[in-house]
Amino acid sequence: MVRHAVDVSSYAEDITRQLASYSSELRFQNLPGEIVLVAKQCVLDGLGVMLAGSREPLVKKVISYLREEGGSPKSTVVGYGDRTSPSQAAFINGTAAHALDYDDVLRPLHGHPTVTVLPVVLALGEKLGVGGKEMITAFVAGVEIDARVGAMMGDKHYEKGWHATGTVGTLGAAAAAARLMNLNADQTAHCLGIAATQAAGLKCMFGTECKPLHAGKAAMNGVIAAELAARGFTSRTDVLECRQGFADTQTDSFQPHEALKELGDVFHTLDVKFKYHASCFGTHAMLEALATIKKNPAFDAGKLERIDVRVPPFALDVCNIQEPKNGHEAKFSYRHSAALTILGEETSSLESYSDDTAQRSDIIQTREKVFVSSAKNLDRYASDVFVYLNNKTVITEHGDMGPPVEDFGTQGEKLEHKFRALARPLIGHCNANQVIDAVWSFECQSGICTALSGLKIA
Repeated sequence: MVRHAVDVSSYAEDITRQLASYSSELRFQNLPGEIVLVAKQCVLDGLGVMLAGSREPLVKKVISYLREEGGSPKSTVVGYGDRTSPSQAAFINGTAAHALDYDDVLRPLHGHPTVTVLPVVLALGEKLGVGGKEMITAFVAGVEIDARVGAMMGDKHYEKGWHATGTVGTLGAAAAAARLMNLNADQTAHCLGIAATQAAGLKCMFGTECKPLHAGKAAMNGVIAAELAARGFTSRTDVLECRQGFADTQTDSFQPHEALKELGDVFHTLDVKFKYHASCFGTHAMLEALATIKKNPAFDAGKLERIDVRVPPFALDVCNIQEPKNGHEAKFSYRHSAALTILGEETSSLESYSDDTAQRSDIIQTREKVFVSSAKNLDRYASDVFVYLNNKTVITEHGDMGPPVEDFGTQGEKLEHKFRALARPLIGHCNANQVIDAVWSFECQSGICTALSGLKIA
């Protein structure tokens, strides 16, 4: 792999241009095999949650609005078969992909990468008729920009209340679009500037229909930014680092060195983490710890007295809705997820986070026994769980979703199982197989049409 030299003396001066240059010069032949593999895993997982999410009422509202608006029929709306403009398709598909909050996450981003990048790659890839190699390259470019800009912003951007999937994700979406359209480094720098001035998303919207809207708008705005840049539309080309720019206005923990650290040598795409529980990723460490506790011979659900869950301080503002009233809120409730596990409900099932389960009396009674507090010593993706039984037994476990994945083959098998579970009820066994085969051989495909043709719900 070729290592690109980075001038560390200019970290605070030309971050935007260096990232634009890196993104525009990325080539498929320079991607390590494991990066290509994980990118395809992201695509498969993204298509699965996008397809399942397309049936959500909030997505149907977005589709209703955009059908009324109308658009040039160039890009497919997953799950429906409609064709509309690339920006509108990216908007719908991005919203659908995040509607269930069952999509992947990326630590440096502090958010969800695939839901903003993949819709762009699908929409523009179909419009332009490019092959799988180009689409994979554009996808990786988007995720890498996501990761580096997210790391540059530090923790305070997210902690302050910005939803990084919507804000930073807009820049990743724009980078993917620019790469797919073969914009040069200067055009890409302008594209990032156009994207940055559109970026938005508030964490206070978690548990509402606006959270998935952030992903859809980020994808749409990324397409718009690239299309305008391709036409000579100009912006600042130092938007990430300039005074009153992206970092200056949206974070108190600006870390410029993180944006360019080992640029061209380290790929953050490998750090993407996938969900196997249908809830906010912040709940997953707790769920894994509880699963281990339930296997303990000393555990007896009939003797349960209390569950104490300790989480990182920031998580109290993310997934600690005490009394969820609907399915959206339930995904962001430690207490709801803990109650599901104790009662033996399948947390990988979409039905476990429905409006009905949020109101079920046995779940409500069980979550009344769950108490959540913060502990400063815990890592971002970790939780400590203490289960108290009425026979004075206390069972404790530590859960941590932070360690890197070492077995990508097993990860692929788990994602294929997840895709089938999401897709088969909607498109059938044969179509699900068609999509899986197309994604696993994506670099050999002439485009995305084979995969998309299998995703239409009858």
